[in-house]
Amino acid sequence: MSSCAVVFGGAGFIGVFFARFLLDKKIVDRVYLYDVESVDSKPSSFRRSLIEGDSRIYFVCGDVRTAINIQVDEPVALIANFAAVHREPGHEDYEYYETNLLGAENVCAWAEKVGCSHLIFTSSISPYGPSEKVKNESSLPVPATAYGGSKLAAEKIHQIWQAKDDVNRRLVIVRPGVVFGPGEGGNVSRLIKAVLHRYFFYMGNRATRKAGVYVKELCNAMWWVLQQQEVKGERVSLFNMSMNPGPSIEEYVNAVCMVAGVKRTVPAVPYPLLLTAAYAIDTIARPLGISHPFSPVRIRKLVRSNNILPTYLVESGYPYQYTLESAFADWKKSCPEEWK
Repeated sequence: MSSCAVVFGGAGFIGVFFARFLLDKKIVDRVYLYDVESVDSKPSSFRRSLIEGDSRIYFVCGDVRTAINIQVDEPVALIANFAAVHREPGHEDYEYYETNLLGAENVCAWAEKVGCSHLIFTSSISPYGPSEKVKNESSLPVPATAYGGSKLAAEKIHQIWQAKDDVNRRLVIVRPGVVFGPGEGGNVSRLIKAVLHRYFFYMGNRATRKAGVYVKELCNAMWWVLQQQEVKGERVSLFNMSMNPGPSIEEYVNAVCMVAGVKRTVPAVPYPLLLTAAYAIDTIARPLGISHPFSPVRIRKLVRSNNILPTYLVESGYPYQYTLESAFADWKKSCPEEWK
């Protein structure tokens, strides 16, 4: 009998890559992508190219903030919950809780309704809160933002779902650092553009570590941990997802230059000066609705370490597939227009 997977937030960056992974590895026969927007409405043409024309992929328009009613004819072998409001800055505090908590409750209720016993949930490293100290899975979460707090609460909702049938249900919770790759359009994409077009500056943050992972590595690791549960006898697995260790800002910059085949002398600018300039630019641009890469929130993030270690993966013997350089090289090969 054929089986399927349902990916909530499936039209998003991680969702389309995970759908492709499940089908390419022949893990399921078809994938349902549940999202408020179709992939066609997303700005990334590369993201669309991953799934368009594949008759095994079905898009279902729906909002996880309301009750979920998907009709599927085959057994649901796996549910992946990637649906989230996550960009910071960009949302009011209540929006993070509204989507991330209600979404967790509704996805878990639907999993119970259809009798699916395997669930993957993408949380975040944000529940750890800002700190220059090294953190691993045993560190106490101290979220400092609405996003981090909502993700930590959503983890607990998924854990309650699993505990209701501890014998049969399996849950994987992953806390990824920044996830990058083709069609991402986020922090690492902006860094690549800034380095290549000579408007990236150091501000005393060369050694600042940023936990990060290539999107294809993330897909592989989530499935690997789910499979390892049978070997280890685990029913709930929570793991950090990052390269080991998370690269420094300077290592990101050097890898960009190496893969792009360019040489860049990156100037150093005092952090207070750059932050002041960011506020000035934002004050002018915001009322005019002008988009720009100099958000004060993003500038502050660049000097703050996310030194999160993937201790669970290392101790479990996870075989990493990509280094930072090979990940960037694969990205450039897959989508060269994002490296211009």
